[in-house]
Amino acid sequence: MASGEEEVVSISNKQVVLKDHHVTGYLKESDMCISISTITLKVPDNSKGVLVKNLYLSCDPYIRGHTKSIQGGYADQYFKTGSPIIGYGVAKVLDSGHPDFKKDDLVWGLTGWEEYTLITETESLFKIHRTDVPLSYYTGLLSMPGMTAFTGFYEICSPKKGEYVFVSSAFGAVGQVVGQLAKLLGCYVVGSAGSKEKVDLLKTKFGFDEAFNYKEEKDYDACLKRCFPEGIDIYFDNVGGKMLDAALLNMRLHGRIAACGMISQYEFEEPEGVHHLFNIITKRVRIQGFMVFDYYDLYSNFLGIMIPYIKAGKIVYEEDISEGLESLPAALVKLFSGKNAGKAVAVIARE
Repeated sequence: MASGEEEVVSISNKQVVLKDHHVTGYLKESDMCISISTITLKVPDNSKGVLVKNLYLSCDPYIRGHTKSIQGGYADQYFKTGSPIIGYGVAKVLDSGHPDFKKDDLVWGLTGWEEYTLITETESLFKIHRTDVPLSYYTGLLSMPGMTAFTGFYEICSPKKGEYVFVSSAFGAVGQVVGQLAKLLGCYVVGSAGSKEKVDLLKTKFGFDEAFNYKEEKDYDACLKRCFPEGIDIYFDNVGGKMLDAALLNMRLHGRIAACGMISQYEFEEPEGVHHLFNIITKRVRIQGFMVFDYYDLYSNFLGIMIPYIKAGKIVYEEDISEGLESLPAALVKLFSGKNAGKAVAVIARE
């Protein structure tokens, strides 16, 4: 090495790798494996990339959609066989060729399920300025899931005080935030979840007016009629399938449906059909799908509202935290059985 040149260090980099990026049937832990690669701890010359050490990695249901060959999906864009799974995380910058990021900055955004990642697409990478809240919140409450709840509820649903709101998968990373925002606005809120414990927490911790265990309900239509005798103004849909079909039967005139997720369908090779679409016409229902990254320009507004809510105890959050990269395959599979106990996040390193 010539005198004055900086030594470039390469180290091992543990990763969670998908064995085949088109997974059929139910996702299993064995569809993923731990792999060891090497990485150079320096951004290549003339690159505007950012090299990070991952601290927290987020485990979210949408990742399952990336692993399937779905018409209209985007698995090939994100996953390549033998490459680490891509997801949201919190990281510390080790080196940067980008003018907006410098060494030791804390950031959140899309990264790899690995110890270190060279991020070359920095459009959805955000610098963390507020560290007076738990750093792990930037995998959920203060990042993509929280923004999804915020923009889906306010921008898509156009809510009004006193309206009747139904949230499916209400104990999930998005649903628990939607329900609390609706309550703060003065709405009547009902949520569905997958266990008695979750149903109890929705009412006692998150302030939902009512909640039910969808696994114990044989007739979703009858269940929603019981919960909403006057009908539903807003349905924040995280599950699709039979629950969406039942919600359509119970929408009020000029109701709104935010199509956020389809977790009930991700494991099916052939999605279930929706049969009650005529209600969209007769009840003048507006149903709209959305992607959160279309609204990232609202992020500063979002923080300005959410952080004061958090500091005042008006918004609370439940996390299901595991330790290490090795915990991520089990955490991802657990999301689809309803066994997770809140926002799934893995601690990779504590700086």
